[in-house]
Amino acid sequence: MGTNVVVVIGAGGMGQAIARRQGPGNKVLLADFDEKTLAGVADLLRGQGHDIVTRAVDVSSPPSVTALANTAAQLGPVTQVVHTAGLSPVQASAAAVLKVDLLGTALIIEEFGRVIAPGGAGVVISSMASHMLPAPLSAEQENALAHTPAEDLLNLPFTDPEVLGQGTYGLAKYGNRLRVQAASASWGARGARINSISPGVIATPMGRQELDGDNGRTMRAMIAASGTGRMGTPDDIAAAAAFLLGPDASFITGNDLLVDGGVVAAIRAGRLAPAA
Repeated sequence: MGTNVVVVIGAGGMGQAIARRQGPGNKVLLADFDEKTLAGVADLLRGQGHDIVTRAVDVSSPPSVTALANTAAQLGPVTQVVHTAGLSPVQASAAAVLKVDLLGTALIIEEFGRVIAPGGAGVVISSMASHMLPAPLSAEQENALAHTPAEDLLNLPFTDPEVLGQGTYGLAKYGNRLRVQAASASWGARGARINSISPGVIATPMGRQELDGDNGRTMRAMIAASGTGRMGTPDDIAAAAAFLLGPDASFITGNDLLVDGGVVAAIRAGRLAPAA
């Protein structure tokens, strides 16, 4: 048996923090769509003593995701998979958000479910937006999001970006949580676990873009009303991921961990209007 392989998809702020925390003693396969960013982050982590292999990936492309999973399996036992790659509404169109955040995540869950090692674990980054849907989905819609083959997800009538509009991101991230729940059975058949994390406002480049965008005022109000009163850091998410990936979480699978500093709780407690 070779060195264990930790796969981190997405080389942004959260991906870097997770790779740094989970890297020691393991081989890290770091993947991203942006090859320039990927190379820079890999050099930084190697300079800090980590064993890094890089691969470019387009998570919305089934052949690209299949190739990444196959590469991971060739490197050694795949014991940890962390999927952080995503687009926010400020960064991309509704159609692109659906392709990357909904389809891409479903493809990662399916393909790495083929290669995850017994005793392994996966973590998918969702969002607190998944806990704030403006209207609940029907049981039929939830079932479709959870179980429709990945490549057919964007053909569902209620995933039409023209229909969803501003609700696209929240629906995509809610879909991530439903996919994780459903996949916990197939991952479990391999002796592996999978969970999701729903971050709140995190101080990453993406988070900063959102704060500087149209929703910035709303997001600042969320932070102010929350129980912690602060933005999260990439290290807050890395700590949550470390717990879910590690032995202390051996009885936790198919679950979502809300790491939002108390924003959703503030909304539910009436400290903040749901529209915010």
